[in-house]
Amino acid sequence: MQYVTVTALSHTGLVREHNEDSLVAGPWTLCGTVTENPQTLVFPLGTPLVVAVADGIGGQPAGEVASALTVRQLAAFGPSLDSEEAVRDALNLCNHAVYAAADRDPELRTMGTTVAGAVVRDDAVLVFNVGDSRVLDATADDLRQVSVDDSPAPAPGRTTTSLVTQALGGAREFSPVVPHVAAAPLAAGARYLVCTDGLTDHVPQDEVEELLRLHSGGRAAFELWKSAIEAGGPDNITLALIGIGE
Repeated sequence: MQYVTVTALSHTGLVREHNEDSLVAGPWTLCGTVTENPQTLVFPLGTPLVVAVADGIGGQPAGEVASALTVRQLAAFGPSLDSEEAVRDALNLCNHAVYAAADRDPELRTMGTTVAGAVVRDDAVLVFNVGDSRVLDATADDLRQVSVDDSPAPAPGRTTTSLVTQALGGAREFSPVVPHVAAAPLAAGARYLVCTDGLTDHVPQDEVEELLRLHSGGRAAFELWKSAIEAGGPDNITLALIGIGE
């Protein structure tokens, strides 16, 4: 019988005062808190399983509220996410929910979040994102980004940017989103990394690739986190490793 493993970790980093990242794996959510060690969950392959991270927009209020609201919505939608259209509809509903919550409370005005993840079905994986959190296919030796960054080109002399061109919420007036959603066949042994930019902005992709080549499961999650911390840990770090076994 095939199964899905999800190894997850979320950490504040070394600079930020609190964690504005959130994570969902099936019905399980982790919102604005810190995991002391990687946590591994095992699910049967069959019913659509959503695994995603959400990164509250820094410099604006209540990023942790927006990210938590988003992953809790995705947890509720999870078993119904059986098509690309269903995933797009769910992300649009999440966007409406973030704006609606902000409209009800002036202290939440302009809160927003990015989101990226995958829905694992028994025959395919549906990759999605809005913003610059990422999904990386680690099945082969060469790591391949399968999400699409919603961000402008970095300034000259820089390799990253903190700006995003679309997010869930994040503006005073409602702004629709165009989620990136793509499907790919699912095979035994497939591996995916879902993460916020607290990892990918500070750990080069070739280093991430090497760590995933050397390690799996909780050890891989720990080594990825350690690399981000050794790079200064300037941002929240949240990641989930998805594996297909039998």
